[in-house]
Amino acid sequence: MDVPTRVPPNPGDTRVLLDGRGLTLPDLVRLADAAAVPAVDPGALDRVRRARETADRLAATGRWYGRGTGVGAHRSVTVDPAEETAHGLRLLRSHAGGAGSLLPARTVRAMLAVRANQLLAAGSGIHPSFVTALTEALRLGVHPAVNEYGGVGTGDLTALAQTALTLLGERPWLTREGALAATAGPDTPGDGLLPAAGEALAPLPTGAGAQTGAGEAPAGGTATGTRPGPRPGPGAGPGSAAGPGSAAGPGWGAGPGPGSGSRPGEGSGPGTGPGGRGSSGEGVSGGGPSGYEAGSGVGGVVRAAAASPGGGRPGGVRTALDAGAGPDRAGRGAERATLTAAPGPGAVDGFRAGGPASRGAPGGDRRAGEVPAPVTLRAGDALALLSSNALALAQAALAGHETEVLLRATHAVAALSLAAVAGSPEAYAAPVHALRPYPGPARAAAEVRRLLGLPDRPTAPGPLSSDRRIQDPYGFRAFPQVHGAALDASAALRRIVEVEINCPTENPVLTPDGRLHHHGGFFAAPLALALDGLNLALLKTAQLSAARLSALSRPDLTGLPAFLATGPAGSSGTMILEYTANSALAELRSSAAAPASAGHAVLSHGLEEAAGFAGQAARQTARAGIAYATVLACELVVAVRALRLHREPPAGPVFSLAASALPADLEDRPLAGDITAATGLLPRLAEL
Repeated sequence: MDVPTRVPPNPGDTRVLLDGRGLTLPDLVRLADAAAVPAVDPGALDRVRRARETADRLAATGRWYGRGTGVGAHRSVTVDPAEETAHGLRLLRSHAGGAGSLLPARTVRAMLAVRANQLLAAGSGIHPSFVTALTEALRLGVHPAVNEYGGVGTGDLTALAQTALTLLGERPWLTREGALAATAGPDTPGDGLLPAAGEALAPLPTGAGAQTGAGEAPAGGTATGTRPGPRPGPGAGPGSAAGPGSAAGPGWGAGPGPGSGSRPGEGSGPGTGPGGRGSSGEGVSGGGPSGYEAGSGVGGVVRAAAASPGGGRPGGVRTALDAGAGPDRAGRGAERATLTAAPGPGAVDGFRAGGPASRGAPGGDRRAGEVPAPVTLRAGDALALLSSNALALAQAALAGHETEVLLRATHAVAALSLAAVAGSPEAYAAPVHALRPYPGPARAAAEVRRLLGLPDRPTAPGPLSSDRRIQDPYGFRAFPQVHGAALDASAALRRIVEVEINCPTENPVLTPDGRLHHHGGFFAAPLALALDGLNLALLKTAQLSAARLSALSRPDLTGLPAFLATGPAGSSGTMILEYTANSALAELRSSAAAPASAGHAVLSHGLEEAAGFAGQAARQTARAGIAYATVLACELVVAVRALRLHREPPAGPVFSLAASALPADLEDRPLAGDITAATGLLPRLAEL
């Protein structure tokens, strides 16, 4: 039986090993919460490097979907080998079409960790520098701006395209607090790239308003690589806008022109297009509104800096392509098109395995202004990064983890309610659950017995009397069966998440024997179905929680005043909490009543005629968990009040903790604060 651990990790253990094989859900949550930093296994990174070599060899001898062809309905459109890198960049830019609110830092950090670990499984053929940059972002406490909507359970294309463009330097990094991880000047605060709180990220401007990637070229020169930018500022010469001799297309490539100073192999020259020929050794490096300086090395760290006079973007942030600007660097425009690192000590194929040591410690102690150095895009890297459900997995992992906590807390709350109505222990007896050996129900019954100090085999009841119930309402009697099903559903989700975050699902995928396979492993049906199953199971156990709450208000079951009211006649006591709980229950029902996996979509000219909708299911699970916590908190408030009215409240840590945390006043008064306190208490009850 898959039982979540009750023991928190060693507080001194601040590293989580990423090797593509052994990442667990609790460790993923620690990375998302910045309670640990990633440590990349060198052997795993070497597997990625060898897979890259295999990918380059196979791509040179046969067609590789998304590298030598278009994608989706364009799968049969051949891409010229000299255009493969440029094709990858166009793919990333065109797929960065997410919408909706920006996702929380915690969610995006979990996505980065998932994607890095999946890539370490060495099935994608991606260049290892992407793994290094993803983990460096986690160490430094920065993340890309990712919008909520875009995935349909067949790959989180928009989220990972936005991530890729951030890795390349075209989009800004954000801190855990949601601020730009770059220094913005007073004239262009935020550069207009990020919205106000709660608004969606604005698309980058294109067309006539685009400026040069290099900021301002010296007078008479030609700036390289047009990209969107702010209005021209002081120091902008006649060559600051794209013109004759500069390469077409936003942000990449440089044609020869006066003052361009192009060098072979770096995206310059007639007809080379973005990034040169696009072989594995030649690529294009990021530029655009990233807000940081270019640094030497791939997978390294660079520090954000404000633009200085004579170079960069006046009054704004410097970008990767601004690094070469300035009076002392005139005539070196094309060099800014590629930031490939020269191999040095510890470097492999131009990338530094592991990168420089990070100063970003757990808890957000990140060195101010540091962001990962821009990564160089090479042929085949684009789809290799995009082909994953990393965001849906991140959302499922976090929602699943929170649900696990709530399900453990439910044992304590249900135990208090059982004690409050003097319920029968027979329904929790170990021999009963041995007859139907489902793991979840047996565990639920065992937890209630443990928390209340009940024996595995209750003593035989005496003769039936008028003051003793022969059996309790379903909320108590059927709790192990109903809640146990939720425990089993939660365990099933964890198993699926931990499989998915530790295996390559890219299409196409490289198998260990060095062969390439085109397949449908990216279709997230197992994940979506597991999430939908958990949502339905959560609804059923929430219904019993609401039923127990109602039972606690009945004098015939408790021997206490109706609604546990202690004031003058007509006092309401806890009456309103039935309404609050059922309001939250209705919200939970709306999340579970329409399973996301029942959705349907026909996309890309009918080639993709189904979808998994795992991301939608994960968001439903998150919403269901919030509603369930409210239902459970209402029950907890009422159970504690009922036990306070008993002549002899039960001993034990559960009641002691709950009674010490909740207000003791039994008079009619607002109970919103009680619900808030009870909700905050649930994680502590889960650890008992």
